[in-house]
Amino acid sequence: MVLPMSRAARAASRMVPEIPMLRRSSKQQASAAAAEELAVPAHFVCPISLDLMRDPVTAPTGITYDRESVEGWLARGNARCPVTGRPLRLADLVPNHATRRMIQDWCVANRSRGVERVPTPKVPIGDADAAEAVVSVSAAARRGDAAACGAAAARARALGKESDRNWRCLAAAGAARALAAAFARLAGERVEGGACALGDVLAALTVFFPLDDEARRCIASPASLKSLVSVMSHSELPARASAAVVLRELASSAVDGHTLEAVLRTPGMCDALVGLVRNPISTPATKAALVTAYYLVAASDRAASRFAELDAVAVLVEALVDADKGTSEKALAALDGMLCADAGLAAARAHALAVPVLVKKMFRVSDMATDFAVSALWRLCCAGDAAAAAACRAEALRVGAFQKLLLLLQVGCGGVAKERASELLKMLNGSRGSVECIETVDFKGLKRPF
Repeated sequence: MVLPMSRAARAASRMVPEIPMLRRSSKQQASAAAAEELAVPAHFVCPISLDLMRDPVTAPTGITYDRESVEGWLARGNARCPVTGRPLRLADLVPNHATRRMIQDWCVANRSRGVERVPTPKVPIGDADAAEAVVSVSAAARRGDAAACGAAAARARALGKESDRNWRCLAAAGAARALAAAFARLAGERVEGGACALGDVLAALTVFFPLDDEARRCIASPASLKSLVSVMSHSELPARASAAVVLRELASSAVDGHTLEAVLRTPGMCDALVGLVRNPISTPATKAALVTAYYLVAASDRAASRFAELDAVAVLVEALVDADKGTSEKALAALDGMLCADAGLAAARAHALAVPVLVKKMFRVSDMATDFAVSALWRLCCAGDAAAAAACRAEALRVGAFQKLLLLLQVGCGGVAKERASELLKMLNGSRGSVECIETVDFKGLKRPF
């Protein structure tokens, strides 16, 4: 039975009577603003996307598609040619070099009108090629050949980033598992060039998330965790960032407390995470370190105390002053967890910017940031030493916390945030008349400890 065709397929089968116009980048639009829009020849147009084909492939049905479009069609569970309705498999697609060369020639001929030449596409790998790439990583690691293992990992990473099809083939061949096992093997051996190879393996591993159970077990081994600390602390910047991202993946996907406990027990782990926030090397690395810290403090009061001992509270408060949305959310989450420890509370209360920053972050970031900011402020104003909590309440009033909490309840919030905001309002209400309020964004009058 022939399946009904989509509107795009019917248009293609009629040779696309309404010729689509070439899509241009903003740079092209600027250079060709005065020129009339250029009609794309019908046989250069993909029947699925109705755009100029960049990597034309032909199906056994005789219909030519852009590779990305038809592979996406098949990946979504469709198993028939969208134009003819006949059965179609990924393996049936054949590169149409003649059409691709004609498209490139047409682009060159119209370069003066703002058309960029379509680059010659790279041939996607097949299942056999993917299996070979994965085996190369494993074989080099078993031999203890760090240089070859790093090179094989870098090749797998490059192939995986080339296209979605390559990624799927490599993932199906067990790339993540092989890379994690290679990292664990190299981490447990002292081999020449091992540090550089570990960075290459970690960089490749970040491409093939999520990790399965076996891959996580490899990364969570004592030798692997120790090597992660070493890479985060002493390696080149790209390797340090990759190590932080892999550690975040491990912590966020932990299904029990044993993995997080193993991470926490690793010597130097907390120091390395705080170092990535104190001395940022990249935004992804900073965010990854914050997420890992959050999962650790959420799982263990001992982790909160350990981070507080490392002055992590002050580091987080100062990072929050000018942090973007994503960093603010993650830093507030980690800070709220650290305030569960007495040492964390004491450190935050001793920092001149802690209360003002939390009040400032209640709004204009996100609902998640609001929840964590209210929770952290509640801990400062309610928990532990009564005199220190009272001083925090007075400071909160001075920087406008009462008005913001009242507005928060008016616009709506729920769950724990609503309960804690209400409790804070009741406590602050009694002292309103004796405290002068200042704008929370004005930190000039506050004594900064740095």
